[in-house]
Amino acid sequence: MADPKRLYLTEADVTEMLDMKLALEALDEAFRARSGGEVRNEPRHRLATGNGSMNFMAATWPERGWAGHKSYVSGDFRVMLYGTHGEGLLAVIGAGRMGQVRTGAASGIATKYMARENSSSVGIIGSGYQAETQLEAVCAVRDIKAVKVFSRTAEKRENFASVMSERLGVNVEAVDSKEAAAEGMDVLVAVTSSVEPVITGDMIEPGMHINAAGNNSWMKRELDTAAIVKADLVACDDIDQTRIECGELMRAVEVGQFSWESVVRLDRIVAGLRTARYSDEDVTLFESQGVAFEDLAVCGRLYEMAIERGIGMGLG
Repeated sequence: MADPKRLYLTEADVTEMLDMKLALEALDEAFRARSGGEVRNEPRHRLATGNGSMNFMAATWPERGWAGHKSYVSGDFRVMLYGTHGEGLLAVIGAGRMGQVRTGAASGIATKYMARENSSSVGIIGSGYQAETQLEAVCAVRDIKAVKVFSRTAEKRENFASVMSERLGVNVEAVDSKEAAAEGMDVLVAVTSSVEPVITGDMIEPGMHINAAGNNSWMKRELDTAAIVKADLVACDDIDQTRIECGELMRAVEVGQFSWESVVRLDRIVAGLRTARYSDEDVTLFESQGVAFEDLAVCGRLYEMAIERGIGMGLG
């Protein structure tokens, strides 16, 4: 007989419940809890499958009663959520849409605590499905008046500009170069799968906040070393995972232009234990790797909401 407290939540169930506000609230709480040592995180592991890899990442939050892991092969994402008080499995959750929203929300949290408070413009490089939630999250935490977007395909960036202008009520302009997307912008977002840097040192302007959200491979770089050197503060969601997945920082360390000891965990900034910027001229950089405790925070909230609303299928 199915147990109504043990749920299977489909992608459709998640899409029905999840919005950016929920994700931002969940991550804000999780980052604060992590600063106090409540949240434990295990970096992503990649196991060869012969044609790609199986990816596995895990986190625990005993004070919230949650433990879980996300695994995926060939773009099929699942989170297994467990109770930490003897309940065992609580939910199996489709996590494709969840991952898209929580990745955007992580950049939103970074922007909230690291960007200048009067930031009103965004440049975004990349126009894929992850770019949508990146822009949505930044617009949720700052009063954004103007957006410029660049990606390699003119049709895709024009479509992104049209769709997001209507969705967010903000003027989004498609431009014909990455340099044009960055010029004069308060916040600059890179969300690409590029092997070669899409943000160079010449594109960095005083006071800019940068979210680098697309790269989680040592073989790829979204920023060149000159851009990293210009950052007064570099933050990440998890240092251990950043050390094995953040290609641009790994390269900067290799050539002696950056030190791992200077990376700051974002949770320390969120909790007020570290100041993000000392002046409006400072350049701040958030390196987003997409980590398990972020998934856990959002999926825990989704599980609670599903129980309240009677959403999902009971598991036997």
